[in-house]
Amino acid sequence: VLLQASGGGLVQPGGSLILSCAASGFTLGYDAIGWFREAPGKEREGVSCINRRDGSTYYRNSVKGRFTISGDNGKNTVYLRMNNLKPEGTAVYYCNARDGPIDYWGKGTLVTVSS
Repeated sequence: VLLQASGGGLVQPGGSLILSCAASGFTLGYDAIGWFREAPGKEREGVSCINRRDGSTYYRNSVKGRFTISGDNGKNTVYLRMNNLKPEGTAVYYCNARDGPIDYWGKGTLVTVSS
């Protein structure tokens, strides 16, 4: 199983970024895929995820209305569009896929929100 994340970088407050995560190696697919983030000195927290089968989504309260998650099942890829980024959004963002009780993690991609 491989989760390849990309799209991080430096952006000014109020700016936008799109993260993408391509999943491969799942024999029977996965149940949900999404993003966690880990800010300096803080615990990893869930940001957003999408159910692969019914398309239902989850957003943490602090990103609702600014972040949009979408999935392309044909490409096994999930995208996270992040608008109106705030300095507190600075973190390493990790792609996560859940297959039953098993969590798979990709390498993180750094997002820095700073002027």
